[in-house]
Formats: sequence, C-alpha cells, structure tokens
Amino acid sequence: MAKQKAPAAIADINVTPMVDVMLVLLIIFMVITPMLTKGVSVDMVKTKNAAAMQAADKEDAVLVAVTRDGKVFLSPGNELTAPDQLPNKVKDLLTNKLDKTVYIKSDSRARYEVVSQVVDDLRAAGVDQLGLLTDQRQQEPPTAKPGDQK
Repeated sequence: MAKQKAPAAIADINVTPMVDVMLVLLIIFMVITPMLTKGVSVDMVKTKNAAAMQAADKEDAVLVAVTRDGKVFLSPGNELTAPDQLPNKVKDLLTNKLDKTVYIKSDSRARYEVVSQVVDDLRAAGVDQLGLLTDQRQQEPPTAKPGDQK
C-alpha cells in the first residue's frame, strides 16, 4: 500500500475573517459616533476670529445650548430646562468645581432675547466666566478686482 501524500500547503492569505471583523467595527462606529456629540446640535454663529475653547469639550463642562425655537438644554445630561430652573441647576453643577466657566452655544437664528435671558440667568446663578461658542468662518479666496490683470 502506497503512502498518500498530503496536499500542498496553500500560501494565500484568507482575508474573509478580517473583512468580517472590519465591517462589524465599521457598523459599531457608525452607530456610536452620533452619540458622542455633546449637547444639542445647533447651527452656531460663524466668526472670523474664533477663540479655541478646548475646556468646553471636557466631560464635566457645563454647557447651555439655546435652540432656534428658544428651548434651553443643560449639559451634562442634555436635559431640557425651564428658564426659571436654570440658575439653581447651574449652581448645583458648579459646586465643588475649580473651573466655574459655563459655555453657551446658541443657534445663529435663535432670538437674541432668549440668549440674553440665559446670560442673565447664569449671572444670577453666580457665574463669573462665560464662554460663547462659535464656529470658525471659512477663509474666502481673494477675488480679483475689475481693473487688476495678471
């Protein structure tokens, strides 16, 4: 009886398991990414010289969002807050914190009256440092004047 030879080893890499894992990770990231945004999403005012405020991205930063229709949300927790409840809730959040800055992000189409009332309520709560969050305006390319030639 002749001894059977084993088939030759296959030198190709099987990428199917790797593709399966990568697709699962992609789906997980696609589902989780919208949940990572802090607070309510608003269309903030665009400015030319926006100052960077990295402390607003911290987990324990106190963030007040004013939406286009005048609703006020308080983060952390991202909860809808009545204007008369805002000073008490902010006082509670700022107790035992070293950084007593409160950040306000407002929709560009929110009524000025509502934003002003939120600032007044925060001042009534004893907040000394307010940060107004804005977006950086994109640099516009210089336009050629009618008399200029290249």
